[in-house]
Amino acid sequence: MDTDVLTETVAAPAAVQPSDADPLWWRSAVIYQVYVRSFADGNGDGTGDLAGVRAHLPYLKRLGVDALWFNPWYPSPLADGGYDVVDYRDIDPRFGTLPEAEALIREALALGIRTIIDVVPNHVSDRHPWFQDALAAVPGSSERGRFWFHSGKGPNGDEPPTRWVSNFQGETWTRTTDPDGTPGEWYLHLFTPEQPDLNWNHPDVRREHEDILRFWFDRGVAGVRIDSAALLIKDADLPEVGEKPDHPTEDRDELHDVYRSWRATADEYPGTRILVGEVWVPDIVRFTNYLRPDEMHTAFNFDFLARPWGAASFRASIDATLTAHAPVNAPSTWVLSNHDVTRPVTRYGREDTTFAFLKKRFGVPTDPALGLHRARAAALLVAALPGSLYIYQGDELGLPEVEDLPLELIQDPMHFRSGGVDPGRDGCRVPLPWTGDRPPFGFSPDGMTTWLPQPAGWSALTVQSEDADPSSTLNLYRDAIRGRRALVDDAGEAFDWIEGLDPDILAFRRGDSFVCVVNTGDAPVALPAHDDVLLSSSPLEGGLLPGDSAAWLRTSTPTTGSAPRGDADSPEA
Repeated sequence: MDTDVLTETVAAPAAVQPSDADPLWWRSAVIYQVYVRSFADGNGDGTGDLAGVRAHLPYLKRLGVDALWFNPWYPSPLADGGYDVVDYRDIDPRFGTLPEAEALIREALALGIRTIIDVVPNHVSDRHPWFQDALAAVPGSSERGRFWFHSGKGPNGDEPPTRWVSNFQGETWTRTTDPDGTPGEWYLHLFTPEQPDLNWNHPDVRREHEDILRFWFDRGVAGVRIDSAALLIKDADLPEVGEKPDHPTEDRDELHDVYRSWRATADEYPGTRILVGEVWVPDIVRFTNYLRPDEMHTAFNFDFLARPWGAASFRASIDATLTAHAPVNAPSTWVLSNHDVTRPVTRYGREDTTFAFLKKRFGVPTDPALGLHRARAAALLVAALPGSLYIYQGDELGLPEVEDLPLELIQDPMHFRSGGVDPGRDGCRVPLPWTGDRPPFGFSPDGMTTWLPQPAGWSALTVQSEDADPSSTLNLYRDAIRGRRALVDDAGEAFDWIEGLDPDILAFRRGDSFVCVVNTGDAPVALPAHDDVLLSSSPLEGGLLPGDSAAWLRTSTPTTGSAPRGDADSPEA
């Protein structure tokens, strides 16, 4: 095994800025999500940090990614995994320092890897100086005007201003206590009480976030991922949901003015500094409204992520996505999971393979072998589609969701606010396994307890183990990313379905010679006419593509007609 993949540190150049040589880099980029707390522990305290990321940049370079997206790395009480921010211009000391972040940005860029940071504009931490000032101020003050403070309903103001439901379940208003000890105003939080919502009608809020963008763009950041991007604007009348045609807190038309301003800020800088939205909007047309030429560059395509396993389901999502993106000339994004979502190896092994936050429960059975087959096939599918590709750390290793975390160690507020019914999201945030045959698997020094425990059986899933296995999921991802780069160079954004196939088969052509075939059924199938098999998620069986598998083909002949069910007389690949 090449140990440099695991431990080499790259020297920092004097100064590097994102290159403007390729202004369209983002349209087909492979972007790797780094959840810093769980990526690698550089200082030996059981928690991932920037030193750990810097030490493993060669691993990411060899994987072939174009950019890294970092979850919030700012000072935070971690009431919601860092999405409760105290200071956007610093780094949480558990992760490192601002100079370390600046060095990481430079070092990654020297390897051709850009950096995308996470900004959380809907809310801040309740320990943020602005909110502390607001609590100390009087009702009606400018300090309180930066948030949603409001009198309660009822004779004594004892009832919350609305009955809006939190994204984490439960109430969305918390009552304050005045200096004399009497109950005061209520403040809004669409997530936890530790995450008070900002009022985007206040000019201070808009100026502050534009300054935050400039702060990080000045340090070489190539883009910003915008958390909960469709929630910023609220109806000041505070209607209940359903009282008006539009939603009081979601996807309001005024949002587009905010992102036009952000786009103008990003466009002040050389090279393309991108805006990536986390936009949970089910209406595909309203979703792509955020991608008009003067707003965001891209947004996460959650429709595909949430779809059940199956050719018809996948095709419907791909069709809807590509069709909706075409009028705004924006590339689609493809993602199988992230730090909030049940990992595909576990999700695709279940009877119900869809994803929705509110249906997560303990004890849902899964078939991990089936899930891994499908997750590998899905990886080849999304890597072959036109647009940008996001990979959540650990998916390239085929990691499953950890569903037996000790209850006393769970930290996700979704678990607590559900009354303990929802297992929460910590199961996909368990520290990565790098080397060795027992925890902490090289994530931390031997004998160190990691912030979430790793399963004892992960020895076959370490980077060290998979690096040495040509058939591993890690090497499948490496090959797919390498092949994808050649595909983009040859085919651009071309895409055509291959029609007339078995209902369980999904197949499409990119350019003149590339074909992707996905068999979502159980039985093996014969491949369409082709010259070479470039890559497959499972070994072919007598030239047949097994069930729950995918293959990339090179062909010089037109590809139409049926891919029949396999039998003993089927042709060899």
